[in-house]
Amino acid sequence: MSTNEYFDKDLLARLAGHAAPQDGVNPWTALAASVPQHDTAADVPPEDQQLEALLERINKLAGDKTGASQPSSAAAREQAAEHLANDFLPIEPESFSQAGLTETEVEALAMKFLLARGDAAGRDIANQVRLPFVLVEALLREMKNQQLVCHRGAAPMNDFVYQLTDLGRERARRYAQHCTYFGSAPVSLKDYIASVEAQSLTRQHPTAADLRRAFDDLLLGDELLDRLGPAINSGRGLFLFGPPGNGKTSIAERVTAAFGQHVWIPRAIGIDGEIIRLFDPVNHEEMPLESSGGLIDQRRIDRRWVRIRRPTIIAGGELTMSQLEVTLNTSTGICEAPLQLKANCGTLVIDDFGRQRMPINELLNRWIVPLERRFDFLNLPNGKKVKVPFDQLVIFSTNLEPRDLVDEAFLRRIPYKIEIVDPSEEQFRKLFQITAERLGVAFNPQALDHLVEKHYKQPGRPFRFCHPRDLLLQVRNFCRYHGRPPEMTSQYLDKAVEIYFAVMLG
Repeated sequence: MSTNEYFDKDLLARLAGHAAPQDGVNPWTALAASVPQHDTAADVPPEDQQLEALLERINKLAGDKTGASQPSSAAAREQAAEHLANDFLPIEPESFSQAGLTETEVEALAMKFLLARGDAAGRDIANQVRLPFVLVEALLREMKNQQLVCHRGAAPMNDFVYQLTDLGRERARRYAQHCTYFGSAPVSLKDYIASVEAQSLTRQHPTAADLRRAFDDLLLGDELLDRLGPAINSGRGLFLFGPPGNGKTSIAERVTAAFGQHVWIPRAIGIDGEIIRLFDPVNHEEMPLESSGGLIDQRRIDRRWVRIRRPTIIAGGELTMSQLEVTLNTSTGICEAPLQLKANCGTLVIDDFGRQRMPINELLNRWIVPLERRFDFLNLPNGKKVKVPFDQLVIFSTNLEPRDLVDEAFLRRIPYKIEIVDPSEEQFRKLFQITAERLGVAFNPQALDHLVEKHYKQPGRPFRFCHPRDLLLQVRNFCRYHGRPPEMTSQYLDKAVEIYFAVMLG
C-alpha cells in the first residue's frame, strides 16, 4: 500500500474519530458508518470539533448507504411530534395520499399554473403548489409520458423547464373552466378539523398574569379583570355593553393576546372538489418560522400551511349574512371561507351589535346552534352541507341595552355579560397623565384640575376612557399648527373641549 493511500485512510479515520481502518476496508464506508465520539471532545481541537459536528449532521440528513442504521423519515416525524407535544406542527407529506390529495388534483393545479405562466421549472411548480419536489417531479414525469407536458430545456439541480403541449393546453383549459385557482394545494377537511382541535381555545387557560400582559396598555381595574378572566377562560360567548367611549372595542381587540401567540392554518381547504380559500392577508397576520441558523435547514414543514398570529376578526355594522356563508366567485370558481371559519382558534368580535345591515334575529338564529355546540354547518356551491368547527370566542360589543336587542333564549347561550362602566375621577386623572406622556404633551396638573371642574363637574358630564386621548390629540395638533411646543394649558383644553363636545351630549 502506497504512502498516499495510507495517509488518505488515516485522515478519513481521524475525521471520523476512530483508529485507522485495516487494509481492504473502504475508508469512505468507515467514515459514513461512524459516529463521532463526543466524550473525547475535550481533547480535540475546536476546528476538528466543528468538522465532526458538521459530518454528524450530514450523516443524519443523507443517511447511510452502507446499511448502517439511521433514523427513518417516520421516526423523524415521531421525534418532531414528541418534541412539540404541546404545539401543533404540520409535517411535510411523503405521498399524495398522505396529503389527502389525488394525482389528478395536483395535475390540475400544475397545468393551470403552466397555462397562466407559459413555462416553469419543476421546482417552481412544486413551490407554487407547495408540495415536496420529489412528489411533483414524479408526477411531471408521468405527465410527460402522457404527452401533456414537454421539456423546453434544462434547469439547475437536475431539473427541467416544462411547457404544456397542445394536448396539455386543451386539458388545462377544461380544468380552468371549473376553477381558475392554481395556488397552494388544498388541505383535507379532516386534517383541518384535527388542527383546530389541537389548537383549540378550550386547551388554553389564561391566568391573571396573561390578562395583565394582554391589557398592559389599557387602564383596567382589578375588578374588571376578575370579571373578564373567567369569561375569557371559558372560550364561549361574551357580551360587552355600556356607554360609548369606554374601550369595549379596545378590550375585545386585545382578548386574543391572552391566549397562545400563533396558530397554523391551511392556505386552502379542499372538500369534494371544491377549493375554499382560508388564509386571508386582510384578517390574518403571517408569522413565519425563525431561521434554524444552521448550514442546512432540517425542518420539514408542510408548506400548504401558514403560521399566523392567533386571529382577531372584527365585523361591525357592515356585517351581512353572505359573509357568514361560503361565497363563490362565479367568474373564477374560487370559494372564500366565511368569517367564523377564518376566526377559528381566535376571537370574532361583532362590534356595534344591533346596528348591522341584517336583521338581528336573522343573525342570532344563524348562530344559536354554533354557540352552544361549537360546530357549524356550511353550504357548498355543489349543494353539499358540511360540518366544520366553530372554535372561537365570540364577543358582542354594543352601546345598547342587551335586553332590548335579544331574547332570553339567546342571552342564555352567552353566559358572560360584562358592563364596561365609566372611569372614576381618579382613573380619569391617571389616564390623562399616562396619555400625555405617550403623546409627548407636557403634563400640567393645574390645567387638568381646571378641565375636571369646569367641563365635567359643573355641567354634570360623565368621564369617558376615550376623552383623555381625544382631547390631548386636539391640543397637540393645535400646538403643531401654531409651531408651539405641545403642552397642557387651561386655554388649550378649553379650545379642545369647545370643538370636541360641540354636538355631543356627553
